[in-house]
Amino acid sequence: MTAVQPVRGSEWLTSWDPENEETWDKPLAWQTLWITTFTLTMCFAAWFLPSAIVPKLNAIGYTWTKEQLYWLAAIPGLSGGLMRLVWMVLPPMLGTRKMVALTTLLLIFPVLGWGVRVQSPTAPYWELLTLAFLAGIGGGAFSGFMPSTSYFFPRKLQGVALGLQAGIGNFGVSLVQLLTPWLIGFGMLGILGASQQMAVPGKPSVTVWYQNAAFFYIPFIIVGAIIAWQYLKSVPVKANIRQQFDIFKNQDTWWMTLLYIMTFGTFSGLAAQFGLLMANLYGAGNPLIVSGAGASATMLVPGYALPDPVAFVFLGPLVGAGARVLFSPLTDRTGGAIWTLVSGVGLIGSIALTIPALTPDTSSAAALQGGFNQFLGGMLAIFLFSGIGNAATFKQMPMIFERRQAGGVIGWTGAIAAFGPFLFGVGLTIMSPTTFYLIGIAWAVMCVGVTWWRYARPGAPKPG
Repeated sequence: MTAVQPVRGSEWLTSWDPENEETWDKPLAWQTLWITTFTLTMCFAAWFLPSAIVPKLNAIGYTWTKEQLYWLAAIPGLSGGLMRLVWMVLPPMLGTRKMVALTTLLLIFPVLGWGVRVQSPTAPYWELLTLAFLAGIGGGAFSGFMPSTSYFFPRKLQGVALGLQAGIGNFGVSLVQLLTPWLIGFGMLGILGASQQMAVPGKPSVTVWYQNAAFFYIPFIIVGAIIAWQYLKSVPVKANIRQQFDIFKNQDTWWMTLLYIMTFGTFSGLAAQFGLLMANLYGAGNPLIVSGAGASATMLVPGYALPDPVAFVFLGPLVGAGARVLFSPLTDRTGGAIWTLVSGVGLIGSIALTIPALTPDTSSAAALQGGFNQFLGGMLAIFLFSGIGNAATFKQMPMIFERRQAGGVIGWTGAIAAFGPFLFGVGLTIMSPTTFYLIGIAWAVMCVGVTWWRYARPGAPKPG
């Protein structure tokens, strides 16, 4: 990148070539990475906040059906994917500073809205759908933040840089799911609203402050926006929307889209639906296990320890995000294609391991507990291999495409894969989990074939 742009205030750099060791401003690049990573973490927390709240809406007084709850958890994926199609073209047009700071500020709207509406079970369904849609702002940010950050680093470090940003950003999913059950138990933040009574199947109701799960993030969002505005710069990579669309003439754009759907689509889709799926298969949502509602629920399988989804759902995103961070340096050493291949094969095996556990055996408590353990282990394996694939594909793209196109492809593939939560929600609503997971195996088999033929085999057209 050798283009030179005039200085506009203190925001735009006059020139930027990270491939030139002598002129590359390394401290500025890493400063940009850490600031955008912090704000991206807040974006993911806002995006997946509904996934932590929706499974407990009925427990605090709402009366939505299973299908309505699946849709509420799915809508952020739909909006996140749509918004990524917008955010993917913003980096060359707005620059890093304006895009990151303004996007972070927009997170206040859905986060504040959810904090208000969980305090009393009076919100109409359309209003909760609207809040779920606005949560997609956090998902849309990914397709702007990641390409923008890629401009600051040389190709040899993009596996590490993008892996750290995306991986730590993905921790926002685990963060919101891990902290929620802890935050809602503190009345000290109750000055911002009244408490609620949460009905726990087979146990007395407990007093919670569910608004804390949302309000907790608002100070961090505000601080992130201020820091971004104060310290970020913008790289002089300029292209209008029409120029950016030249990526669609390259067949590798489409192949990498398929691969990223396999990896990040799986990660985001399962992260959004994990809690509901667990509850409906092995928890209070399965009428063969629990009959009735609230504290009066009847256990139909004596001796079975009913799992609380909030105690487990954070583990999946944690494993997936951790794998993305840990395997990113390996992709810089070996290339991404081989690890994308490992990811695909691993996903085939782990999905196959999980499928038998999608039909719980309710004949005894021991059979149920064994099925749950297999379900949990299989799901965590799926998250592991999807995280490895996320790191690998983001190493491949900067190697396959020139710098400006690589940014556009990162944004585009991220946008399409962000539909994962929506597609998983719709899929689990209109078909059985077993059928849906079999489709997942077929998709992974296809992606393994594409990876081997196009990128990983000896003499491959585009090794990366």
